[in-house]
Amino acid sequence: MTLPVPRPGDWLVLAAGLALIVGLWLRQADSLEGRVVVRLDGQVFQEAGLRLNRVIEVPGPLGISRIEIRDGRVRVAEDPGPHQLCVRQGWIPPGGAAVCLPNRVSVENAATGYDTLNY
Repeated sequence: MTLPVPRPGDWLVLAAGLALIVGLWLRQADSLEGRVVVRLDGQVFQEAGLRLNRVIEVPGPLGISRIEIRDGRVRVAEDPGPHQLCVRQGWIPPGGAAVCLPNRVSVENAATGYDTLNY
């Protein structure tokens, strides 16, 4: 007994299926990336992903607040506020936020996980 020889249409269906799988995987990987939302005076100043390391400088009324994104985490690295409460908070957990009230800057770690899959 011999196996049937694949026809050109078979290869086309196989290639289209593989392309679909790769495309869906890439889309899913991008949607699971955590997001950081930086607000100034309640308005969105900048949104960024947690994938790339960077420093975001936000010019508030008291001076510049520096938001650091490193290794998939986010924190307020520097703030001109008098008590430094948002800087002392450290790395912001997923779903958490830091608010620098005197400088009117807030940072939200909008990373989502699989919390509701088993709900």
